[in-house]
Amino acid sequence: MKRAKRITSILFCFVLVFMVALTGCSSSKSSGGLSSKKTEIKITWRDQGEHDNLKQFLTKTFIPKFEKENPDIKIVLNPIQASEGDYFSKVALAMKSSSTAPDVVAEDSFMLNSDANAGYLLKLDKYLKSWDQWDKYQENLKAGSKAQDGSYYAIPGTSDSRGLWYNKSVFKKAGLPENWQPKNWDDMIKAAEIIKKKVPDAIPLSMGVCKANGESVSMQTFEMLLYGTKETLYDDNTKKWIVSGKGINDSLKFIDQVFNKKKLGPPLSIAMNSNYASVMFQDKLPKGKVGIILDGYWNLGNYKSDGAVPIKNVDKILGFAAMPTQYGQDPGTTTMVGGWTWAIPTKSQHHDAAWKVLQALGSKEMQAKRAISEGNLTVRTDSAEIPAYKNRTFIPEATKYLENGHFRPANDKYPNVSTEIQNMVESVASGKVTPAKAAQTFKKNVTRIVGSDNVITK
Repeated sequence: MKRAKRITSILFCFVLVFMVALTGCSSSKSSGGLSSKKTEIKITWRDQGEHDNLKQFLTKTFIPKFEKENPDIKIVLNPIQASEGDYFSKVALAMKSSSTAPDVVAEDSFMLNSDANAGYLLKLDKYLKSWDQWDKYQENLKAGSKAQDGSYYAIPGTSDSRGLWYNKSVFKKAGLPENWQPKNWDDMIKAAEIIKKKVPDAIPLSMGVCKANGESVSMQTFEMLLYGTKETLYDDNTKKWIVSGKGINDSLKFIDQVFNKKKLGPPLSIAMNSNYASVMFQDKLPKGKVGIILDGYWNLGNYKSDGAVPIKNVDKILGFAAMPTQYGQDPGTTTMVGGWTWAIPTKSQHHDAAWKVLQALGSKEMQAKRAISEGNLTVRTDSAEIPAYKNRTFIPEATKYLENGHFRPANDKYPNVSTEIQNMVESVASGKVTPAKAAQTFKKNVTRIVGSDNVITK
């Protein structure tokens, strides 16, 4: 009996010591190793290098505030450094496995359908249903977050418009108006020809044509031209792709004029460079080495006080005109509307915590601050009223251009079609093939991709 009591006493002491030890370990983790009790949320986006504005926004503005308000979550930055085209393939590969999938991912709106159909992205409908901020988002921009199945797979992060950047000192030397607004494509060509003659050290007219620069070639160049004709890339009524017609041919002829027939574009050493945008906007444009560039509003981010090339009173040096329609036909101007979204990969292990991050990224305050940091347009109506946002240079112009904006086709085949656009544009700009031959190849390849029953020829 005594022996039994002794054994019981020893066991009791052992259990007591063990519990104290556990308590000590737990206490040690809370005081000396808080990170082990936090949920780590990995954010992935395309890192564009030393002057990446999104990285600056995340590290300097978003993370300090978010982690202070959410002490149970730690943000881990997990960027991908790659060309635009390579980013999409690399992030898709990462999302295939739970061991490599980020928790929050930057999705270009044109890739959303494709990645949603592949099962890479989480449906957000149940979260959005109870989110009291969703009605603050611009209705037409929500469309970029919805897939063909009618569900939302992301929330909009940024929006943008495109137009014609021009250097006012170059225009002054050329005898052109400093408040320039071309009425049609011919006006653009005429202005470029005058610059070529009177300011010979400046590139007259530039646009992205190198397929290494991916979607920018499709959207900033070809579609900005095509949607200024009387045709589009996709017929929403019949759900079919327009693979041939006057609009495609005229758009290619314009590119051929600029780069080959009239020699108004940049040399191929610049045009076919994967760093084309950086060269043009961080070097050539602010230094008066180029007259006109067809590109996006976000390039203004280069010139803010902490941008790659800070410029005071930038509106005194640069202008941002609307892209005219081909003949000046109604509505007179055109722009493509795009932007990046924030999504949650299906194979993330922390869906609820990731949604907290999305809500914070999409708040009124953070929406405005990100737009300011990147030189972009906000997707929330209330963010647009914040003085620091709405008083920025060219905001009235860039916002007004959205009135005649067009979205890329909401179809999961679009990324494949876009690749064919890039091949077509580069082949013409480089002088390898004629516009007619490039258009024939485009028609053949897109028909193969989407199926002969899903195309329209004109």
